[in-house]
Amino acid sequence: PEKEIGVSAAISASGPVVDKAEIASTNGEVRYENVRFSYPTRPEAEVLQGISLNIDAGKKIAPASSSGAGKPTTAQLLMRFSDISEGGITIDGKPVRDYPLATLRQLIGVVPQEVILFGGTIRENIAYGRLQASEEEIRDAAQKANALEFIEKFPEGFDTVVGERGIKLSGGQRQRLAIARAILKDPVILVLDEATSSLDAGSEKLVQDALDKLMENRTTLIIAHRLSAVKQADRACVFEDGRIIEEGHHDELIAREGLYAQLYGERQM
Repeated sequence: PEKEIGVSAAISASGPVVDKAEIASTNGEVRYENVRFSYPTRPEAEVLQGISLNIDAGKKIAPASSSGAGKPTTAQLLMRFSDISEGGITIDGKPVRDYPLATLRQLIGVVPQEVILFGGTIRENIAYGRLQASEEEIRDAAQKANALEFIEKFPEGFDTVVGERGIKLSGGQRQRLAIARAILKDPVILVLDEATSSLDAGSEKLVQDALDKLMENRTTLIIAHRLSAVKQADRACVFEDGRIIEEGHHDELIAREGLYAQLYGERQM
């Protein structure tokens, strides 16, 4: 089975192997060229079967399918949690395998479905996006993530201890702290991994508003079961059996009356 995207990509990389100059000069154009992939334990079962996909810098793209069908794998391979079997993946024309891992993962921010918070304070959890951030930068990130209002309602504000895995916070609050962390990190490329799928309607709106700000002018891969989230993308690509069978904007794909239109109809019911 496909692995879920882990928290490690959301953690700020640190140390001398991070090439800050390269990160600053990266635009975020992503290319998948005839990518094939199968897990080492099941080499006979190809998860991706020769996919090619172009994501221009600053654009939002959303894989869609009836099941996993390779959607999470596209992000895992970009971050090199696994390596491709054949083909190539590049960022600004440079193969991802040529980046030191810490530099590569500093380029990419992740907002996952299951947010991992640490047992420290709200301030510490946000600052994990960039450990050298100032108090003003942390507060600004919280505001942009629609988190400042609920933080300031706590008697201890940013010094509030969140408890193990953020147990003292609601799901929507945890998601907004994860977004604040990503805002602070300021990644070139953003991966949203089912970022709103487990929230109630009220929390989802606050989280979605924060995500909209985070996605502005940022190369974004939106992995979502809900096609309402896919509608925000500049382009959707429809996976079936490890291949991309349709590609285009939401309205174009609806008009084609193919698999995407079928899925959209089913999920609107």
